[in-house]
Amino acid sequence: MSGAGLEKPQLITHVQQSLNYTVFECKWVPCSARLLCLGSVPRGTGVIQLYELQSGRLSLLREIEKAKPIKCGTFGATSLQQRYLATGDFGGNLNIWNLEAPEIPVYSVKGHKEIINSIDGVGGLGIGEGAPEIVTGSRDGTVKVWDPRQKDTPVANMEPVQGESKRDCWTVAFGNAYNQEERVVCAGYDNGDIKLFDLKNMSLRWETNIKNGVCSVEFDRKDINMNKLVATSLEGKFHVFDMRTQHPTKGFASISEKAHKSTMWQVRHLPQNRDIFITSGGAGSLHLWKYEYPAQRSKKDSEGVEMGVAGSVSLLQNVTLSTQPISSLDWSPDKRGLCVCSAFDQTVRVLIVTKLSKI
Repeated sequence: MSGAGLEKPQLITHVQQSLNYTVFECKWVPCSARLLCLGSVPRGTGVIQLYELQSGRLSLLREIEKAKPIKCGTFGATSLQQRYLATGDFGGNLNIWNLEAPEIPVYSVKGHKEIINSIDGVGGLGIGEGAPEIVTGSRDGTVKVWDPRQKDTPVANMEPVQGESKRDCWTVAFGNAYNQEERVVCAGYDNGDIKLFDLKNMSLRWETNIKNGVCSVEFDRKDINMNKLVATSLEGKFHVFDMRTQHPTKGFASISEKAHKSTMWQVRHLPQNRDIFITSGGAGSLHLWKYEYPAQRSKKDSEGVEMGVAGSVSLLQNVTLSTQPISSLDWSPDKRGLCVCSAFDQTVRVLIVTKLSKI
């Protein structure tokens, strides 16, 4: 290997653990060396497994079985003291669990008519101003925002208008939560639609279509004035939108990059550096990217109206870990370069990404 090759970040598998069920999501427990795997066992029930990373291996601390397969989870709306997990399941239920006493949920609502595909939280963990809220996106075509302090009814419900066909919502993400009032939700749909909902004004702020099903959307940070949004798609392409300047007709400036030969399942930004992100692919690969800003982030069009200017992305490293899709990935919020990912080969892997402080 050349000297230049050694300077690049490396993605190293630290631990891998085989599981006897399908994992849909893996998550670090904040402020700990513990992680969760959420999924479905062969008999059709749901499972939450809690592992601890101990001297180079994963030890199972707890296994909890639930009635419905669990599709997604977030700690985003909980306090660091409680660390309650919010989950969305195949039955359309939103549940919040105290992992110390997980027999019955501390909050439960039948949120959707069909499976909850995606969930995100904000206002907890000291990230984002304002109330703790959870957003869920479902196959039933709706996107709903929940306040765990309010029982049974969502604080916002974004659904197709009368006569409009409902689209399967695959991914949701919070952003712009930089003060007590401002907050947006971005949702991606199976037909390529991306919609940005303004929760302060309860309006659709922007929409676009990227021509392919949107598998994952994420803001580089939830708790700052909107900066960048990455969206990944079925055809192995991702788009980076510069969210600082919205043109009245052209919307937000963006660049796209074709990376994987198959579906791009997820994008996750490095918590310690918002310009570095990782994408996971259907062929079992991970790609690590860096975003470079342009010299000027906005310019005036022929009418003198401000419009954004997109930057560029460079590939830092890529690795193939599995023959199956890597469906979920989560960076450790506490230790730079530590991440966990799960694939449909029923394996969870803890990875170490090196040299992230040098780029």
